Amino acid sequence: MTERPTEGSRDRRNGSRRALASVQLDETAKQIIEQLQQDGRRSYAAIGKAVGLSEAAVRQRVQKLLDSGVMQIVGVTDPLMLGFSRQMMIGLKCEGDLETVADELAAFEEIDYVVITAGSFDILVELVCEDDEQLLELLGRIRRVPGVVSTESFVYLKLRKQTYSWGTR
Repeated sequence: MTERPTEGSRDRRNGSRRALASVQLDETAKQIIEQLQQDGRRSYAAIGKAVGLSEAAVRQRVQKLLDSGVMQIVGVTDPLMLGFSRQMMIGLKCEGDLETVADELAAFEEIDYVVITAGSFDILVELVCEDDEQLLELLGRIRRVPGVVSTESFVYLKLRKQTYSWGTR
């Protein structure tokens, strides 16, 4: 695994800028990632057996992947089962510097996904709220962010598919 510098790239873990972001993965690193995408709790020993490395070597490689920001190992929850009755995507039309607007939105605790896009919307954000009262308050805060011109909300009614196993290239 080697990193190539790219100017202005962002750390996927926390949205902060970082100088090194483009990563070249060798086949073993890709296989380790694929093993963890199948089961994030898979032991280093089991991964090592599958990819032909020792447990210690897998542990070291996983740590490098985590440290570089290539991947995260997290518990993914179903917001509805945790009492968040509203999950939605909001499309924003903006003016001015999109990265500044995106950075301000990324600081909102309720927003879990921020992406600058091409097309009808300049920025898409995903969020979860406990109820309509919280959603209304949050929409007001989003609309007051300097540079936000308009918003369009897409309330999720039912989740049919959500995977994180798109693999590596």
